[in-house]
Amino acid sequence: MGNQIAFEEAKKVIVGGVNSPVRAFGSVGGIPPFISRGEGGYLIDIEENRYIDFVQSWGPLILGHTDERVLDAVKDAVSRGLSYGAPTELETEVANIVATLFPHIEKMRFVSSGTEAVMSAIRLARGFTGRDNIVKFEGNYHGHSDSLLVKAGSGATTFGKPSSAGVPEDFSKHTLLAKYNNIESVKDVISEEVACVIIEPIAGNMGLVPSDKEFLHELRKITKEKGILLIFDEVMSGFRADLRGAYGVYGIEADLVTFGKVIGGGMPVGAFGGRAEVLDHLSPNGAVYQAGTLSGNPIAMTAGKATLEVLVKNSKLYKVLETRANRLMSGFEEFAKREDIGFQTAVRGSMFGFFFNSEKVSNFDDALKSDTEMFGKFHKEMLKRGVYLAPSQFEAGFISTATTDAMIEETLKIADEVFTNLK
Repeated sequence: MGNQIAFEEAKKVIVGGVNSPVRAFGSVGGIPPFISRGEGGYLIDIEENRYIDFVQSWGPLILGHTDERVLDAVKDAVSRGLSYGAPTELETEVANIVATLFPHIEKMRFVSSGTEAVMSAIRLARGFTGRDNIVKFEGNYHGHSDSLLVKAGSGATTFGKPSSAGVPEDFSKHTLLAKYNNIESVKDVISEEVACVIIEPIAGNMGLVPSDKEFLHELRKITKEKGILLIFDEVMSGFRADLRGAYGVYGIEADLVTFGKVIGGGMPVGAFGGRAEVLDHLSPNGAVYQAGTLSGNPIAMTAGKATLEVLVKNSKLYKVLETRANRLMSGFEEFAKREDIGFQTAVRGSMFGFFFNSEKVSNFDDALKSDTEMFGKFHKEMLKRGVYLAPSQFEAGFISTATTDAMIEETLKIADEVFTNLK
């Protein structure tokens, strides 16, 4: 069965033919490849087409596909059962790895997705402070829970719907909006009624847009002064931008941090953590309820532990990955400049992003000025030649340890050809 037929069959029984909207390739056109397997830095579809993979399952596969260290650990765990619905020592071991790297995280709770982690962290912030309102930033995506789908990035922007139907006004009225990298916009909405400010300190869901250091430090200062909890959403950037995520980049201690992606090593995992005095408001210690049957399941914890142990033992690999990401983006910039195409790039550790935009992108409004039609053409031509990029102008890209220098050079050779014919 080819990709076209597979997509048509999927659409008969799965909404849009996909289980996450951006996978439908709606903003870039064409048919999404249906994947049969991953091998290191490559994806292979059901037609046996091979692609250099810069999506890496949207971030978690920092060691690439089918890493033997992870697979061997998971196979061993599977032989003992898929899930127990009971505590295991694995959960404590993974939590200790995170706590060692993040000194301001004293306690954690594991969940099964980034959306769940953020939703729970916000409920905890409200329960701890006794306040209802939250502040989020335009273009930051924190999962699809109701009160956060207000000017969200990621797929919501890709499909031209910054807000979602089905979200009651009574929910969204407690979500106040500020402009990313603009501290004055924060001051305009902040008040004693705000429980928390949540931010992607290294935004990857409106394209890669890192926070300005001065802005982020001022945000920490303001929230502390007003007794407001600061939540760093590091579901994407945690262990990706740096071994210690945004904390390693900016040196800022958030009150709560949410994780996902890498700590699952390819399995569905999320987590949130922070100071013990805050986390102890969670049930069974406190009155804030949160639960999950598959939270901390042994297979997911095993994959996460195996991945994190490799990263901790080989922390210098982040510099290697960043060098490769910079090489890729500098090449793209060079080709775009040669063809007089407006182009902006960003790199943070193993994360990269680019915009077809003549001006620097610092926030959501800037990102929306990008030429999405040009991006769609670029994506289609790169895919045709064997390079798998995120099918949205508003998503970050990822380098894995399995992405070799040779793959980077091959990608640049292909991009050179594509940019030449892009206009």
